[in-house]
Amino acid sequence: MTIIKYPFITEKATIEMGAENKLQFIVDVNATKGQVKKEVERLYDVTVIDVRTMMTTKGLKKAIVRLSPEDSADEIASRLGIF
Repeated sequence: MTIIKYPFITEKATIEMGAENKLQFIVDVNATKGQVKKEVERLYDVTVIDVRTMMTTKGLKKAIVRLSPEDSADEIASRLGIF
């Protein structure tokens, strides 16, 4: 099962990336917060502090992941080709 489907990029997500060191992803609807945390840490070699999840109006599950201060959300975004 692929837990993380793709990064979720909006204007609000971009602001949170710089101001609060957060990344947003669309994830599998059956994925738990713990699974999302492990997958993000494994894929991007970062430390995750917090994971919040919610369902979008389109029926997708969105995860908002806060990274530790030692890790940079901007750096991960540039590795993903977002910027």
